[in-house]
Amino acid sequence: MADSSFDVVSKVDRQEVDNALHQAAKELSTRYDFRGTGASIDWAGDEAITLTAETEERLQAALEVFKEKLIRRDISLKAFDAGEPQQSGKSFKLTGSLVQGISSENAKKISKKIRDEGPKGVKAQIQGDELRVTSKKRDDLQAVIALLKNEDFGIALQFVNYR
Repeated sequence: MADSSFDVVSKVDRQEVDNALHQAAKELSTRYDFRGTGASIDWAGDEAITLTAETEERLQAALEVFKEKLIRRDISLKAFDAGEPQQSGKSFKLTGSLVQGISSENAKKISKKIRDEGPKGVKAQIQGDELRVTSKKRDDLQAVIALLKNEDFGIALQFVNYR
């Protein structure tokens, strides 16, 4: 019988992020406490999001609104890396980016964790920005998924192509 496998990836559904961004923009434009503060949120390129407001407090509040919308759409906050607020003229600006893919150091950490604490006979190999985990037993793969879900690697992990 062939080995069973699954892939560990860190990807974000761009459409869901776009929906969350539009919901946050709509809320910023209609909420009473954001009137006249110049609070806005927009795409700044393909993977970056820019928030703008006249005060740093309103900027942080706008960021919280956006994070709330991401959570409602089942997007992990680990997938959004918010930068530091910077003053730009009369307003404050914050640029955040979406974190996609597993870096090589994180992939090494994950595969070491699987080797050290996972069931025997489970192999993990790095394939670009994802990790393929294989084993003869499906139960071992389930144990590896549970092990990785309980560990915090600082990135959002998804488990796909389970076969």
